[in-house]
Amino acid sequence: MTSPNMPSTPLATLDAMRAKMKRLAKLKGRQTDTDSLAAVRALIGERPVTGYPRDMLIEYLHKLQDAYRGLHEGHLVALAKEMNIPMAEVYEVATFYHHFEVLREGDTAAGITVRVCDSLSCEMAGAKDLMARLPAILGSDDVKVIAAPCLGRCEQAPVVAVHQNPIANATTDKVVAAVKAGKTTHAQSDQRLDYIDYAAYQAAGGYQLLGGLDSEATIKIMEDSGLRGLGGAGFPSGRKWRIVKGQAGEKLMAVNIDEGEPGTFKDRTYLERDPHRFLEGMLIAAQVVGIKRCYIYLRDEYHGCREILEREVAALEASPPKALQGAMPAIHIRRGAGAYICGEESAMIESIEGKRGEPRMRPPFIAEVGLFGKPTLEHNFETLYWVREILEKGASWFTSHGANGRKGLRSFSVSGRVKNPGVKLAPAGITLAELVDQFCGGMMDGHELYAYLPGGASGGILPASLANIPLDFDTLQPYGCFIGSAAVMVMSQHDKARDAALNIMKFFEHESCGQCTPCRVGTSKAAKLMEAKTWDSETLEDLAVVMGDASICGLGQAAPNPIRSIQKHFAHEIN
Repeated sequence: MTSPNMPSTPLATLDAMRAKMKRLAKLKGRQTDTDSLAAVRALIGERPVTGYPRDMLIEYLHKLQDAYRGLHEGHLVALAKEMNIPMAEVYEVATFYHHFEVLREGDTAAGITVRVCDSLSCEMAGAKDLMARLPAILGSDDVKVIAAPCLGRCEQAPVVAVHQNPIANATTDKVVAAVKAGKTTHAQSDQRLDYIDYAAYQAAGGYQLLGGLDSEATIKIMEDSGLRGLGGAGFPSGRKWRIVKGQAGEKLMAVNIDEGEPGTFKDRTYLERDPHRFLEGMLIAAQVVGIKRCYIYLRDEYHGCREILEREVAALEASPPKALQGAMPAIHIRRGAGAYICGEESAMIESIEGKRGEPRMRPPFIAEVGLFGKPTLEHNFETLYWVREILEKGASWFTSHGANGRKGLRSFSVSGRVKNPGVKLAPAGITLAELVDQFCGGMMDGHELYAYLPGGASGGILPASLANIPLDFDTLQPYGCFIGSAAVMVMSQHDKARDAALNIMKFFEHESCGQCTPCRVGTSKAAKLMEAKTWDSETLEDLAVVMGDASICGLGQAAPNPIRSIQKHFAHEIN
């Protein structure tokens, strides 16, 4: 009965309010339908007695995405209910990563998604033309064509991924054929990848170092070798082992194979050929440091590599080397979901824990408080790849290599205007001119060296006149650059450095996690300013200072490098 002091509410308004409340209640994530619940359970299994592990959220999202080509609202609600976590938490994780497509009620997932890589190497090889032509050629409700950041195959540029199938040196005909054939399986197969499996690796002497290692002596060898982190930061590996070993309580390991830096593909190349060399290095580090659980974080674009890892880890666990029988560390493979920021170690740890990949504030450092709050040894794939050989041949073997006063070996990912791009194992300290001439067959016909990026998108841009600087840690900083992961992209007179810088800034804008304002706003504002024929250098420098000084992690801190490189070395292109 309506109170005499309150106006009556029309029935239409009441119905609208009830409908709104029903929608809001559904979004709270605690109401689900029987079909969605059954579908989720069929993919992730019945709920364990202890409940589903919270850190498996991203893995479960992948199962749904793979099965249904998208994340339907009903499935997300059901997943939240099953995992007993808020719907908002599931939603914010699902919408953070580029490879998840959250579908609203009534939306239909594309049958096939075609991703055209728009990174610098692919842009130089004609990716813009592909992106302009493919939507019209493939125009269909069942096919979606989108631009994508680096796919990790820069030596095969331009690259297009048809669902999970990479197309090297892509042409419109190749892509159309792949779509028509319905190639929606994984990227690689045994016939396409001839790699060293577990049996062959053991037969060649693999895993024999395990068991007889003296921890102190092993760490000393690693320290004497001078091996540094080869993912970009360059922290001394032996020192890292010593720091984590000295921590109290359970210790964990996190291995970074997320190489999302444009121009970088060395980890993928080695993993496709010799996966157990890296796995042995990981197990040696675990044994020396005292680690019982190892987590391998692999970028989502590497579907073929994931198949290899899953197969070979299963073989390793089914029949461990004698020294590890009864003491085999647990190995967990975790799948990224398309976020360059997760190459940053603390963002990767957040992602392994099933969260948004946002970098953590420091201190504490992850060697003290890392994965699941425990001391964590974090390593790049290639760093661990070298461990066996260094221990077998000695620290002096590694330091005996080098050029121009530097020591060690480097795996350079070379792409761009060279005749023979690819991973080049060369002495640390080699110059760009030497690398191109001695390892890459020189420049492509009709092309002359004009500029190069010594360390991927983050490492800055240098002119051809500075092609004789030793390429190594600590040698490029005086020129406003750094070597990072040794991703070398070579440009010719047919390219423009300012265009390359704009491509890179747009990449940073796209990949910023958005957590801190200097990076989120700075990259966006800088990209817009860099599109002008004449740059507003004063404003760009202000942005560069703020991004460099105030960003939480290396993405925002390194974002100004291409701006300053152009201002310093290519000013004639922007004035």
